Amino acid sequence: MIPYGKQDISQDDIDAVVKVLQSDWLTQGPKVPDFEQALANYCLAKHAVAVNSATSALHIACLALNVGKGDSVWTTPISFVASANCALYCGAKIDFVDINIATGNISIESLAKKLTDARKQNKLPKVVIPVHLAGQSCDMQAIKALAIEYNFKIIEDASHAVGGNYQNSKVGSCQYADITVFSFHPVKIITSAEGGMALTNNTEIANKLSLYRSHGIVSTQEQMTEESHGPWFYQQIELGFNYRMTDIQAALGLSQLQQIDKFVEKRNILASKYDTAFKNTKITTLSPNDNTLSAYHLYIILLPETDRVFRKNVVSALRDKNIFAHVHYIPIYLQPYYKNLGFNSNSFPCSEEYYSRAISLPLFPQLTDNDQSYIIETLLELI
Repeated sequence: MIPYGKQDISQDDIDAVVKVLQSDWLTQGPKVPDFEQALANYCLAKHAVAVNSATSALHIACLALNVGKGDSVWTTPISFVASANCALYCGAKIDFVDINIATGNISIESLAKKLTDARKQNKLPKVVIPVHLAGQSCDMQAIKALAIEYNFKIIEDASHAVGGNYQNSKVGSCQYADITVFSFHPVKIITSAEGGMALTNNTEIANKLSLYRSHGIVSTQEQMTEESHGPWFYQQIELGFNYRMTDIQAALGLSQLQQIDKFVEKRNILASKYDTAFKNTKITTLSPNDNTLSAYHLYIILLPETDRVFRKNVVSALRDKNIFAHVHYIPIYLQPYYKNLGFNSNSFPCSEEYYSRAISLPLFPQLTDNDQSYIIETLLELI
């Protein structure tokens, strides 16, 4: 079976992990800050805070922006549930903004209209979470302009997009966001097995992120509420979590980071081959935004028919032929938990159409020319 995504682990990666296993540090050692600094340098961000998953990073990002009960957070329906769950973890309300079906990303027009209506009702969001679907950056400059006009914060969910570019800057530079979140799950661009990172240019936010990821505990005198009892002393000053990354994970992530540009280049070459193959067919490919370089975590196509039975038959037939086609994503509001919150399927028509037509095809650096040609030929025969 050709998987839709797969990690690429080198001997250097293995050696880096083994070196940590043979060291004195397995959990909170020197590799975590090394990984944080290396990624911050790569993205030209001031601060990076490593955690055990992008889900954890999204949660503490909301907390660091003081999201709580009575607040509202908006995101796109076409994402993994974590992009919305993070607001609910904080006791806030969640709402969605429809997508631009050409890109799969949040629609700037829909966002602007929803903000205009929300201001009239005094229901503006505290935070908006744009998601860079498949590795393609949203139009962050436009979103930032709306953030200034309507006074909301931005958490850039770039779980798919580490290594990508937006307007000649690395995704993660936080030029247009308060916080950017990355994922290092094995099917992402680089992996630390499980793991995530939150980047920011704001020192106060970075300190809050660090506090929330580790039980809300401090151990330096300037952060304490009383004089230290001795070198063993610490204080819990917030209700934090055990969201820390291990040195084992950080060593793998740090080693993988050395190959990130090579991975992104290969993914773009594979995506270009798909683009060429589907150019004059009934298959629609997602359109890249101007002045961007996608990291191409996923390669998503839209089938010609808005017929979920047809799409199901195509996916099943591909899997029968050992091609693990998949769908990213089921609109979050269609999940039973969110339906129970009052969401219905008629509110976001572009997301509905996208879901009825979308298929993710295999895309990962080790995908061979022969396998990709087989995928293309098989799909075109089915269509």
